[in-house]
Amino acid sequence: MRIALIQQHATEDIDTNIQRGLANLDKAAAQGAEVAVFAELAFTRFYPQYFAEGDVTHLAEPVPGPITEKFMAKAKAHNMVVIINLFELENGKTFDSSPVIDADGSLLGTTRMVHVADYECFFEKSYYAEGDHGAPVYDTAAGKIGVAICYDRHYPEYMRALGVNGAEVVVIPQAGTVGEWPDGLYEAELQVASFQNGYFCALANRVGKEDQMEFAGESVITNPEGKVIAQSPAEVDDILIHDLDLTEVPKSHARTMFFRDRRPDIYPLN
Repeated sequence: MRIALIQQHATEDIDTNIQRGLANLDKAAAQGAEVAVFAELAFTRFYPQYFAEGDVTHLAEPVPGPITEKFMAKAKAHNMVVIINLFELENGKTFDSSPVIDADGSLLGTTRMVHVADYECFFEKSYYAEGDHGAPVYDTAAGKIGVAICYDRHYPEYMRALGVNGAEVVVIPQAGTVGEWPDGLYEAELQVASFQNGYFCALANRVGKEDQMEFAGESVITNPEGKVIAQSPAEVDDILIHDLDLTEVPKSHARTMFFRDRRPDIYPLN
């Protein structure tokens, strides 16, 4: 699987952001990418840096909707699996959501952020309802892909669920800022998740300065041995292209040992 992590800045002009994303898919396709992943809320400003006062449904859109449909068409044109992230509206509720688009342009489904953060500059509970789609794994044209949206990656039980559900690659749309965590911590977190669950992690981060926040970039890929195998530079737009050997997944320690010896009957998660 040749994967592209698209690390791009966003302005207040949503149409320009979308066009930048579509152009980046063209660039990724020219380099042979079979899968492309965008960061969290890649095509809008990062709304949750401010507490939401009143109704915010006008900022969201349905899935499928205008943004998703543009990327469905581009995915079909390039025969590429595409995972985006946007502010979703359904039946009056809003979610942080990642539509997963197969290489034929079809919408396979939508993963919604399950765990919703609430702290300074991440006032997400005032925007997002808790996701209710579980931890799906999508059988795409390029491989079996799960999605963990930003804050979800901090929950080992969610990351384990994606592994148990058969993920070969877990993609992580993120909005992480400069200095938010101790140096190297989020890479280490993904290294552990990859090692314990026997899959690749591919995290696409936001980049750029937006009001009081500066997003770090440094998108990163880890392999089933728990090693960092590729990383984007900090604080600049970038397309990280890397080949993933999915035959590493069934040979990993997790898939040959750890999953075999699990005892979920002894420690059920309630």
